[in-house]
Amino acid sequence: MGAVARAARAGGARTVGVIPEGLVSVEISDEDNDELVVTADMRARKGEMDRRSDAFLVLPGGIGTLEELFEVWTARVLTMHDKPIVILDPTGVYEPLRELMKGLTEQGFARPKIWDAVGWTDSVPEAFDLLERSQPRIEFSPEDYAEAEL
Repeated sequence: MGAVARAARAGGARTVGVIPEGLVSVEISDEDNDELVVTADMRARKGEMDRRSDAFLVLPGGIGTLEELFEVWTARVLTMHDKPIVILDPTGVYEPLRELMKGLTEQGFARPKIWDAVGWTDSVPEAFDLLERSQPRIEFSPEDYAEAEL
């Protein structure tokens, strides 16, 4: 995240950091942000980031990134928001995740419409194109919420 923030500032962008209070003392807070928001905990941090976000660009990352991806992806599928979500995967780190999600869809644990909620790309220009496009509203029927028949 620090590298992205530094590059954004170098390009003239305004950056906002959001960090839970408990991590301020154990992580290096990016004091160069134009704004640094300290929240009570991780849940409040995610809520603050969600509230401030126009879209979600997911870069390669670890377990925290995956947790945040699944939260915004699930919320989009459940029509709790209609903000674009794009996974930028230039090196293929998320390919096993993509295959897992395809398998879950094929086995009936996830509905095919989950794919309407997220864009995947390995290209930075395409990622920005996907973020700027009008995202389709996801419409569900009662059958979409019914349990899968296994």
